[in-house]
Amino acid sequence: MNDRPEGYKYPSRVRFELLEKDLNSYRRAADFLNFNNAEVLCVQHEFGIYGGAAGSHLLALLKEVRMPVVTTLHTVLRDPNPAQRKVMDELVRRSDRVVVMAQKGAEMLRDIYAVPEAKLDLIPHGIPDMPLEDTVISKARLGVEGRMVLLTFGLLGPGKGIEYVIEALPEIVRRHPSLVYLVLGATHPHLVAREGESYRLSLERLAEDRGVKDHVIFYNRFVSLEDLKEFIGATDIYVTPYLNETQITSGTLAYVFGAGKAVVSTPYWHAQELLAEGRGTLVPFRDPQAIAEAVCHYLDDPALMERTRQGAWKLGREMIWPAVAQRYIESFQHARADRRAMPRAAFAGWTLASRPYDLPPLRLDHIVRMSDGTGIFQHAIFNVPNFHEGYCTDDNARAYILCNLLDETGGGLPGENLNAQATGYLGFLAAALDYNSGRFRNFMSHGRQWLEDAGSEDSHARALWAVGTGAGRSRNEGHRRLSAQLFERGLTEVVLFTSPRAWAFTLLGIHEYLRHYPEQEKVHAMRITLTEKLLALWHGCATEDWPWFEPSATYDNARICQALLLSGQWMPHQEALEIGLNSLRWLASIQRTQAGHFRPIGSNGFYQRDGGRADFDQQPVEAQAMVSACLEAFRATQDSFWTREARRAFEWFLGRNDLGLPLYDSRTGGCSDGLHADRVNENQGAESSLAFQLSLAEMNCAEHLPATPPPPRS
Repeated sequence: MNDRPEGYKYPSRVRFELLEKDLNSYRRAADFLNFNNAEVLCVQHEFGIYGGAAGSHLLALLKEVRMPVVTTLHTVLRDPNPAQRKVMDELVRRSDRVVVMAQKGAEMLRDIYAVPEAKLDLIPHGIPDMPLEDTVISKARLGVEGRMVLLTFGLLGPGKGIEYVIEALPEIVRRHPSLVYLVLGATHPHLVAREGESYRLSLERLAEDRGVKDHVIFYNRFVSLEDLKEFIGATDIYVTPYLNETQITSGTLAYVFGAGKAVVSTPYWHAQELLAEGRGTLVPFRDPQAIAEAVCHYLDDPALMERTRQGAWKLGREMIWPAVAQRYIESFQHARADRRAMPRAAFAGWTLASRPYDLPPLRLDHIVRMSDGTGIFQHAIFNVPNFHEGYCTDDNARAYILCNLLDETGGGLPGENLNAQATGYLGFLAAALDYNSGRFRNFMSHGRQWLEDAGSEDSHARALWAVGTGAGRSRNEGHRRLSAQLFERGLTEVVLFTSPRAWAFTLLGIHEYLRHYPEQEKVHAMRITLTEKLLALWHGCATEDWPWFEPSATYDNARICQALLLSGQWMPHQEALEIGLNSLRWLASIQRTQAGHFRPIGSNGFYQRDGGRADFDQQPVEAQAMVSACLEAFRATQDSFWTREARRAFEWFLGRNDLGLPLYDSRTGGCSDGLHADRVNENQGAESSLAFQLSLAEMNCAEHLPATPPPPRS
């Protein structure tokens, strides 16, 4: 797996590399495995390794491989969010055997995920085979001879609870002055990227404040297996003071336990199981006094420590790599036997009807080129930014939504570059809000002068949609908090709005905001108010022949349907859901030609009830709105009709339209501004280019996952 574009210098035995965030890379991996006649695919699954929401890109590989799949779950979540649950269910369904490393994991798979007992294999975490030796030789090699050694190792981060061991050290050292506490391991690279070494520095300051700095050694390195064996060999007592009970597997615990060391641990699940029946000592979470007592209990009673060591080492013989490897061989053989009875589909079954087509690769060159330190420019002359037209809140809102989707689902730009783009767009939105009036302004000149006191209702609501998305999805804490602040300040103005699309955009933003802030009653109340406003429009206008909210169907029509679909699912509100589906089905029917392609309502006159319909100029935002709404309809109903409609709308960008001409420019990553009766508008402005990129991002993740709803209200 490569989590950076340049990859890594792997040894020659590595024959295929996957790009973490490239969905097509997973499909190519499936082809590679199939055509090389691999007999078994062994998947090591952990959330955070694979691309897509909750690692959903992995499913694209599993759907297409023909060999048996044996999946080892390093984490089993007790309370998965909907995205994680969907991935887990699909992962289990597409695996012939499922391996867990602890009995607790097997219980949870049976009870929570309904995995049949016959499909489960319990195989412990593998460990190197180390003899039960005296610590003297290893201590001499490390220069800690004559001292009692307390060890914690692994990637460093706040969840490790090391501060509680340091808090316990004054009491331990008072009773055993020769003791030294060795903290082995580098800080987690993701933590370093976000916060630098602040956690490690806080631990060092704590040791100094508690007067034990002469008894603590931090070794900030990744160590080889041979070096790790040396450190373990010098250890008298191993401490895992982790803070989260739900850790179902700890490789560090397995390594040290199997080497025959006395262990003091907090009662996370793996420790509860491994240290049962006197094989170690469990202490409460966040309790330095209990840690001190447990450590001293071993140090005060060498005979007890020796008995504990021997019991751990004896059980560890079942965990050494040769024993674990034999268990895996048995699991692989079992999977192959099952597969012979129920073979996968052969290559001949890979027709276009059964296999997803390849989407264009994500390319953001044009979006980056259209952006500067202020934000994204509104318009372009061909593929060149048009400085004269300046900027607008509408497009910076769209760009900020795109950055959040890409950060969550993966792809496009390296993480730090994507974060920089998102920062610029959010900065524009923050500047657009007039805190005195509570209104977002829309148009800004190239000289950074606002051209109005307040923007349109639609631009205000689109800004709320964007900052609601940032509040609900952003992994950057500063972005999330600023987004929430802007959302809350701008939301109150919407109650006075009269635009149905502004109500719909706001409802989309509310849904996103509630993903992270489900307890906000005022936001729930606004969702009810705006949903009822849309329903009132429907009841006042819709007829059997004209099932719509207004006497005309104009622009961004499908967003109204999408807003009701979301409210209908998550308020919940059955009538809103049904009206959202009915109106969207009608919209799909009037935007489909006899030839079968998508034809959006044209902006040159729109569509009037009892009047004519404009077929041109066709706008990219209409295709984007249909993609989004149809994918949401599929999530609500699981009716494949809606995925076909989403694909139909998306293919409009690629040339399946009235002129048979693509609007998306694969050379630049831009998208033309519209389809006229006789030509494509060759200017690649922000609105149209973002419409394509947002559609592509949604299509990329739609194959696997439902939308993530906000947590249920208490």
